Amino acid sequence: MEKIKLRQMQIGQTGKVAAVKASGELGRRIRDMGLIPGKEIKVHGRAPLNDPVSLRIMGFTLALRNNEADHIIVEI
Repeated sequence: MEKIKLRQMQIGQTGKVAAVKASGELGRRIRDMGLIPGKEIKVHGRAPLNDPVSLRIMGFTLALRNNEADHIIVEI
């Protein structure tokens, strides 16, 4: 499986969270949103300027800014 940053995923693409590279408050907040290793995600859409990105995870929609998405490594 290929590993990429969440920011690089295309609309409609699915993958599994492989790692969260953020630490401290940002890392805790990302994990609290359910983005933990092993969880399946799907890129649902993007805003007109590609920021933020909309994801589907565990049955709900989540929007992340690109600077947050850069800390999440995904297996596709």
